Amino acid sequence: MDTVPSTFFSSLISSYNITSMSLTFTQPIMHSLSSLLVLGSLAIQAVFSLPDPSRVQEREAEILKRSVDSFIATESPIALRNMLCNIGSDGACVPGAKSGVVIAGPGKANPDYFYTWTRDSALTFKCIVDTFVSSYSASLQTEIENYVTAQAYLQTVSNPSGGLSTGGLGEPKYNADLSAFTGSWGRPQRDGPALRATALITYSKWLINNGYTSTVNSLVWPVIQNDLSYVTQYWNQTGFDLWEEVSGSSFFTVAAQHRALVEGSALAKLLGKTCTYCDSQAPQVLCFLQRFWGSSQGYVIANINQNSGRSGKDANTILGSIHLFDPTATCDATTFQPCSDRALANHKVVTDSFRSIYTINSGIPQGTAVSVGRYPEDSYYGGNPWYLNTLAAAEQLYDALYTWNRQGSITITSTSLAFFKDLVSSAAVGTYASSTSTYTTLYNAVKTYADGYVNVVATYAQSNGSLSEQFSRSNGVPLSAYDLTWSYAAFLTAAERRAAIVPYPWGETTASSVPAVCSYTSAYGTYSTASTGTWPPNQTPISGSPTTTTASGSNPTTTSTASSTSTSAACTPASSVAVTFRETVTTVYGQTIKIAGSVAELGSWNTANAVALSASEYTASSPIWKGTVTFAAGTVIQYKYINVAADGTVTWEKDPNHTYTVPASCATAVTVSNSWQA
Repeated sequence: MDTVPSTFFSSLISSYNITSMSLTFTQPIMHSLSSLLVLGSLAIQAVFSLPDPSRVQEREAEILKRSVDSFIATESPIALRNMLCNIGSDGACVPGAKSGVVIAGPGKANPDYFYTWTRDSALTFKCIVDTFVSSYSASLQTEIENYVTAQAYLQTVSNPSGGLSTGGLGEPKYNADLSAFTGSWGRPQRDGPALRATALITYSKWLINNGYTSTVNSLVWPVIQNDLSYVTQYWNQTGFDLWEEVSGSSFFTVAAQHRALVEGSALAKLLGKTCTYCDSQAPQVLCFLQRFWGSSQGYVIANINQNSGRSGKDANTILGSIHLFDPTATCDATTFQPCSDRALANHKVVTDSFRSIYTINSGIPQGTAVSVGRYPEDSYYGGNPWYLNTLAAAEQLYDALYTWNRQGSITITSTSLAFFKDLVSSAAVGTYASSTSTYTTLYNAVKTYADGYVNVVATYAQSNGSLSEQFSRSNGVPLSAYDLTWSYAAFLTAAERRAAIVPYPWGETTASSVPAVCSYTSAYGTYSTASTGTWPPNQTPISGSPTTTTASGSNPTTTSTASSTSTSAACTPASSVAVTFRETVTTVYGQTIKIAGSVAELGSWNTANAVALSASEYTASSPIWKGTVTFAAGTVIQYKYINVAADGTVTWEKDPNHTYTVPASCATAVTVSNSWQA
């Protein structure tokens, strides 16, 4: 299934020439001062007119939403540009870096981050590939190809951790010219190969979907295969965590390893190959992952098999949860899906651990977003909040909102109850369908809470949009490495999830069964030197950008923005198609737009089973409700939109029914736009 088409990121990419990396900023970022002024006036109004408290909360939430909307609109092009500026050799911020090499940060002193980390690079390019899949860009494609070529070479570089087949893939960082870094460091770090495999698998899926399987076989799969072989051989051995400080078994690392093996095996099958060593080890990695859940503590223990003396409360675990997010999964606790009770309980414990220790969090009540650091015992540069961790706290909640919206319900268990009660004091254990007012209250509360974390970043970002690694726990001043590449990637992925733009599924729904008995073993795969050859030209989308359909009443007209140019062989027709419905309709707070229709996927005309749409893009000038539903190719559907009030009252739009035939073609994603029939 393709990612949800993104007009937002299409306009973002086309808004400037991304091959030009010279940076000049004159437009300041909107900080929270204006929001505070508005909130202050609202408070004065509340004193004199004594409005209904619930209405005050609604208005505060709307003010926050508009503030975050504005920040994201302004920061997004800056974040993308600054991120690309840190990638060689076109990146003007990192002169001397080889082509395709991601530099962690352009600074060479206090601290010196002018190196390339396998982990940071992979997470950065996972963000770039997801953006590329969402909205095709030839410039981004060139960056991706350069990255693959650089990694193929990097795998052959002997280093203090070893060589290609002797453990060298676990080397955490290299010099900007791709030579080995031989200084003292926390090595090995075993998350890098798994994360790199995931980034390259994502691009491979796009290539296969567009008819370029031969390119995957010759240039991408060999790099992936080496990484998968490393994972299956070493997953059961300790190494340093993502913060490079604790040697043991890390939740984030094991989570990345499980995902890589599952989707690596699936990719092998698409290529007519097998990855038996992936298949034998993936269930055991998942089994091991369960050991990180502290059932008595009520949170995920970040690192085990170590003696650091820490509490185990660590943003490592939030980052692991969002990496495991699969847009087709349920709220599965075994894979720590962002909406699962384990992940939500952990979110509360980890973020709460920073409430009392940071001065800038002082006085912020429970259920309101705070600045988030790495772990409460942190002392690096004074142990401050990190932009990327604060954004990860938001992203997990946006992921959860996406799943709840897709499945049409929210479940509260005894494990997650404390999380929900912070947001809605009357929350109780149970399952709440999207047709209920309780669901609406919970959903809106989580959305506002998530926006709060983005607003924290807006508050402490520099006026030119620059995001450093940290910001002061005392006064919010940016600290440590400036223009951290990972910070920009974290912002962009959080913004995508807020807009309900999700990545390819990774196979969670078929890989979440935990073996009855865990076997902590290993398996040996195949290592070989990957090609650094020339990329074929003109690997454009086989049918251009996703088809856009504009429907009015029962007579939709299809407007295709597809390119007619393609140099690939005929593609394999899609068996299923992700249809994104965009409905233009003005609503008031508490109302939810849903889509009901003639097929089971749309509830078979039963309003209780209708699919709720998201208001993530809704503005006063563009009141859009949107949602994505997957249908079998060729399905003919009739449908209508309904407006569900907070009390459950249902209002249907006027006749006639909309009629739409899901295309039976190579397209795996289409968009249908409608306006409310009054």
